[in-house]
This record gives sequence, C-alpha cells and structure tokens, in this order.
Amino acid sequence: MTTRHFAYWPKGLPRHMTIPETDLFDNVEVSARRYPAKPFLVFYDTQISYAEFKDEAERIAGWLQAHGVAKGDRVLLYMQNSPQFVLAYYGILRANAVVVPVNPMNMTTELRHYVKDAGARVAIVAQDIYPQMQPLLGSGAEQGLQQILVAAYSDYLQAPTDMKVPDFVKAPRQTLAEPGVTLWCDMLAATARPGPIEVGPDDLCVMPYTSGTTGHPKGCMHTHRTVMHTLMAGYQWFGIQQDAVYLAVLPFFHVTGMQGSMSGPLQSGATVVLLPRWDREAAAQCIARYGVTSWTAIPTMIIDFLMNPNLGKYDLSSITRMSGGGAAMPEAIAQKLLDMGITYVEGYGLSETIAPSHINPPDRAKKQCLGIPIFDVESMVVDPNDFKELPAGEVGEVLTRGPQVFKGYWNNPEATRNAFIELDGENWFRTGDLAYVDEDGYFFMVDRLKRMINASGFKVWPAEVEALMYQHPAIQEACVISARDPHRGETVKAVVVIKEAQRGTVTEQDIVDWAHANMAAYKSPRIVEFVATLPKSATGKVMWRSLQEKEMAR
Repeated sequence: MTTRHFAYWPKGLPRHMTIPETDLFDNVEVSARRYPAKPFLVFYDTQISYAEFKDEAERIAGWLQAHGVAKGDRVLLYMQNSPQFVLAYYGILRANAVVVPVNPMNMTTELRHYVKDAGARVAIVAQDIYPQMQPLLGSGAEQGLQQILVAAYSDYLQAPTDMKVPDFVKAPRQTLAEPGVTLWCDMLAATARPGPIEVGPDDLCVMPYTSGTTGHPKGCMHTHRTVMHTLMAGYQWFGIQQDAVYLAVLPFFHVTGMQGSMSGPLQSGATVVLLPRWDREAAAQCIARYGVTSWTAIPTMIIDFLMNPNLGKYDLSSITRMSGGGAAMPEAIAQKLLDMGITYVEGYGLSETIAPSHINPPDRAKKQCLGIPIFDVESMVVDPNDFKELPAGEVGEVLTRGPQVFKGYWNNPEATRNAFIELDGENWFRTGDLAYVDEDGYFFMVDRLKRMINASGFKVWPAEVEALMYQHPAIQEACVISARDPHRGETVKAVVVIKEAQRGTVTEQDIVDWAHANMAAYKSPRIVEFVATLPKSATGKVMWRSLQEKEMAR
C-alpha cells in the first residue's frame, strides 16, 4: 500500500482524526446552542435559524414516536432539497430511527422495493410526488406503509423574494384527508416532543440505497460513527469555519450532497442556501446575494453555469472553494475556473463510504484526479484476479478501508461478503472501480469493473433498469448499456428483442416513452435499439460487454 501521498498532505493537518463519540443529532444541539439566531437554511430568501431548526426537528421526532416509530426503525425520506428534507432527516434521527433517503425521481414500482426491503412503516414525502407513494399506503401489514407525512414546499416561502420560484415549489398546500396521512403543518401544530435520545455512535443512522449487478438496490448500513467521519473530514480538510456560506444544489438524497452540503455545514454552524433543482440563474443570484463561499457541484452543473450569458452581471468573488466529483472535470472548464481564481478540488467516494474516501489536497490539487486517501483511510490498486498490489501506473481495482466504510448491505449477507476481501488479516472494501496510482500517490479513475453508467453524476445500474424493462409486455429480452452523450457524458441505451407476436406493432419510441413513465428519468433509457437477438456466451449469459464495445466504436 502506497504512502507516497503523505508528502503532499495538507499543511497543518494531522494524518489521524479522532471522531466524536456522539450521535448525529448532537451536532444540531451544539450548533443551536452556539448560534441560536444565526440562519442555518435559506430557501428563496426565507431564513430558518438554528434555534428554529432544532425546535421543528424535535416536533417531527415527537410526531414519529407518537405514530409508533421506535429505535432502529427505518423511515423513508422522499423529496427534493428543501427545508423539510433537512428537518425530516434530523427529526428521524432524533426519534432514534434510521433515515432511508430515496431519489425523488423514483416511481411507484421502484418505491415498492424500498418500502418492502427496508421494512418501512412510515414515509415523509413531498406533496408533488405523494401520488407515487400513495399506492403503497396500507398495502398490507407485512410490507406496506402505515403513515405518510406530506410536506408542501410552499410552507417555507414566507419572505418576499424576487427570485424565480419553480411552480412545484410555490404550489399551494393541498388538503389530504386520507387515513394514515398527516399534513406537515398539522404535525408541527401538534407540538409533540420526543423521548430521550437512545442511540450512540455505533447504532444505525442512515441507509442510502445503491445498486449492483444483482438488479435490486441494496441498503448501505451506516452508523452515526461512519457518517461522523466524513463530516469531520470535510470541514477539517478544507478548513471550513462557522461563517461559511454553502450553496446546496446537489441532491441531499445522494451521499455527496447529504454530507458535503447539508450535514457538514450544520456541524460547523455554517449557513446553507438551498435550491431544490438545478437552475444556473438562481445559483448565480444566490452566490451574489448571500456571499456564498463554498459550492460542491458536479462538472455538468458547472459547465452549464459558466455558459450562462448573464453570468457577468453577478459578483461571484465570494467563492473561495469549489469541489465535487462523480465525473472528471474537463480540462478546459477547470482552467476557466482557475482563470476566475477558483481551484476545483475533485474527490471520490461511494454510498458505501458515505461520500469521500479520497480528496485532492486543496493547495496541490491535480486535474481529473480522484485525490489521495483522507484521514485514517488506506487504499491500494490491485489485480482484480489475484488481488496482488500493482505498481504505480498500472490499472487495477481500487480497494479501500477506513472508519467511514459501511457495515454491510441491509438484509443481504451474500452481497456483503462479496463486497469485501480479506488480505493479510484485514478486511478491504472492493470498490469495483478501476484506477491507477501515479508516482505521487494520487489516484486516477480509468473505468468501472462493475456495470454502471454515469449519467450527469447519477449512477445507473443496467441490471436494475433491465429488471424494470422486463415488465413491458412486448419485451422478450433487454440489455442496457451506456451511450455517449455530449451533455450528460453518458446516457442510457437499451438493446431490445421484441416478442415475435408484437413485432411491427411496437416502436422504439414506444419503449422509450413507456420507460420514462415507469422509472426515474435519470435511469430511463433515452435510446432504444431493436435487434433480432442478443449475443450470448456458451452458458447463455448475455454478452453485454460486446454490445458496449460495439456502441463505443460507433
């Protein structure tokens, strides 16, 4: 295992980091006690102080406990970035429960798996996507939701604003009178208070779902301790202070946004300016208006941001740090940021590592680079066949171990066993990513060992999409691969064999439209190609790699 990167370790930082022996809600209590009147969240010019945030999070916890949520129960959280998302996240934790964040683009078919697999009885949902969750309410005592708390984003539009507010955000609160449904406003009005905090650092905290070659998303079990590690690492690595102002545009259901733009700022007592969806004009307005100092974003957002013809009229001089990952930042865009005096610091992490395991040193960042292992993290590149460590420059699979590595996949011991390899008596997590280490000990991504498509930073797992596509009555076989896309980097393509009886009656566009209506937009195939047969190996397995290589050769 290389230690060459220690020569470029950020100045003034120790290599070991002591993690607080506390639960995550302790960060709310500390920041609210230190900075009660300071704005924590800013949402289209409406501000929520740390004291107000703590009070409302506790009311949510009281409501959850009054509706039967106990220590260790999993609660689904299904909404866009909003004050309610952050409040619900910490309300669930204060109730001694486990947050299960769900991509708000998921549809009912996909949500059914999360509800059943997590054994969730309660969900907290935004009203615009409530219709997707509603069919799962009361769908059976063994696997259905018993309670849904429904939030209207417009409840937190209390200050006048000249910003363009999306229609789904400013939509008036709906009246829902179904059994098992409670409106957010009614929950707050009940002013219920929770019992004592019963969880500690080694209890489950959050369970983001990730997929793999099995086709079904798997819950990554993270404790308060594993989550705390990357929170501490982030603000120490970058030297974040309590008067930092963050722009939060990455989705909070995803670990990068969750840790870097939500929980990290909360821990340090900073202010977070929220946007529920990407809007380059609104982002520029927010930076200029609130003096944003820190922004974590994926390259596609920054490319679009810099293409804004109105960008010159905004004062962006407050930004001192930009960071991100998910895809390599194009050289020309990184240089354009440098010309503006901004170094884009790239990092690398997975749901299984609750965000970063590697980050570039801010004062010596390399372009299009994953960075170096952070505090107490060990990583190496090995031959994926015999797991022998490879020398600098040779491509292999990245193995990693550290305090933030997850505790396994929920209810899936086989997948958990397959995710780790024991070498010299130590357990290493197999990332499934192919990379190399340069002569300085920096890691560079090359490819993915797993079948995964990276569409604008969203991870799409072909096996999961294929499983959903087989629900179409006309599809006999389907193989999902990636196709190049000038904006998204990669996009989703499905190579499909139609059942003989329905050939000629179903078009490729019909399949595209059906997929878009039945699965999340980011994973829905945008390209469909009909073929007579799919290539198969001698054992009958679809040879997806040959289809992928053929597509890349076009």
